[in-house]
Amino acid sequence: MNPAAGSNPIQVDARGLHCPLPVIRLAEAARGAPPGARIVVLASDPSARHDIPAWCRMRDHELVELSEVPQSAEMSKSTDFPKAPATDGSLGEGQYLRFVVLLRAQRSKAGGIGSDSDPSSRAR
Repeated sequence: MNPAAGSNPIQVDARGLHCPLPVIRLAEAARGAPPGARIVVLASDPSARHDIPAWCRMRDHELVELSEVPQSAEMSKSTDFPKAPATDGSLGEGQYLRFVVLLRAQRSKAGGIGSDSDPSSRAR
């Protein structure tokens, strides 16, 4: 078993940051982490709903979880009812997205298509 798999996840709190910063913070955390590590990203920017899964696909990492964390049961000052969640795809006040990313081992570029080890890709 990979030692990173059982360890505590790496936490990235990107709440309050706008695109592209949540993905940049995730990439920075992943850069030094071993395969099998889990990174938990918290983001309040609705763009992260699409950007982080896209980053995972491009980097061949696994998006284990994507969930919308509701605001606390905090009551609105104007009424005794909880504030209604947003229905337009945006996040309501106090809500954020929680992503869990599992880092996979990266394939070596040596010997791959377009690498210097492929004679057909060398300049002549």
